[in-house]
Amino acid sequence: MPDLSRRKFLAASAGAAGLLSGAVSCSWPDLMHAAQERPLAEGSGVLVIVTLYGGNDGLNTVIPYADNAYHDLRPQLAYAPSDVLHLDDQLGLNPALKGLEQVWKDRKLAIVRGVSYPKPDHSHFRSMDIWQTASPSEPVPSGWIGRWLDVTGTDPLRAVNIGPVLPPLAVGEKSTAAALSTSKEMESAVRFAETMDALGADDPGDTPAMASVCEAYRATRITDTTFRSIKPPAMKPRSLAGQLGMVAAAVKAAVPTRVYSVQLGGFDTHIVERGVQQPLLQKLDQAVTPFLKQMAGDKYGKSVVLMAYSEFGRRVKANGAGGTDHGTAGPVFVAGGPVKGGFYGEEPSLTDLDNGDLKGTTDFRDIYFELLSTTLETDPTPSVGAGRRSLGFL
Repeated sequence: MPDLSRRKFLAASAGAAGLLSGAVSCSWPDLMHAAQERPLAEGSGVLVIVTLYGGNDGLNTVIPYADNAYHDLRPQLAYAPSDVLHLDDQLGLNPALKGLEQVWKDRKLAIVRGVSYPKPDHSHFRSMDIWQTASPSEPVPSGWIGRWLDVTGTDPLRAVNIGPVLPPLAVGEKSTAAALSTSKEMESAVRFAETMDALGADDPGDTPAMASVCEAYRATRITDTTFRSIKPPAMKPRSLAGQLGMVAAAVKAAVPTRVYSVQLGGFDTHIVERGVQQPLLQKLDQAVTPFLKQMAGDKYGKSVVLMAYSEFGRRVKANGAGGTDHGTAGPVFVAGGPVKGGFYGEEPSLTDLDNGDLKGTTDFRDIYFELLSTTLETDPTPSVGAGRRSLGFL
């Protein structure tokens, strides 16, 4: 079976989901094949984007536990100072974020405070569109990573979304990120590769003709033992931990991808927020912390930078249903080996509000500017426009 036929088979087995979503579909074997043909250069920056869909409550994530206004405006929802993981004498992390607390202590977690954009919009859809396209003033048809793809080459695996449906951030006018199949389609491709391995195995009882057939099967597989030993992580691929497990395996295998996109939803906490947000933050912590640990110990992973953001924060005052309504500014986490840990951006006031909302102090495009210029080593202007600046966390 020639290699071309094998690749056609893999393309077909990657599934119709990618085609239906408009994405360029890729499979796990495709990534491993790319790692052999054009491996990631050691020292290349890799950006991992974690999108928290639903509008995460930043005030109960990075908690102003020493501010009386926080407790006055959230009498049932506020965390007691004794429950918070103290970062300094004013702010602390949600108790679910114990792993990230250690990353902070290791000086590898930057917390950018008060992140928003001009004239905030309370709509999930419009606000997420603004974050993903980096265009607050008017809708545009391309995402900020999509525009980076448009101007930086032709390799279809430069950016990969874990999952079949591309987020707007990964769509350009000429190029898109690839969509990695994560379910039955991916399992089918892996089973095919394993079958080729089994059929190509020698047996002492083989006749010369059978030995020749086995050799032909082996010719359909890449002979490098590293490639053949790398399998997708054995975990639920749709969980955040599963998504980041795939990213970690791909980075360690030297897949030539510079941007990965993963996601976690469920943060629209209008009711019983404590019972919803804290378990979600625990999922975030239990996925991100081991991922960062793996990356810190790998020659390719040491240049990985992870950013976690949500489309907006929540209003300062709790509502009557034990939750919070759509707000504006919130914190962004940036973590990894190249990160200079600490606080960046000014902490928003809880008393000087804009009709009950926090006033943003940091433009999200400045975060993108630094990630593009430092991690991806590219001109940020096509993605974020002129007049932006670095914040200094890298």
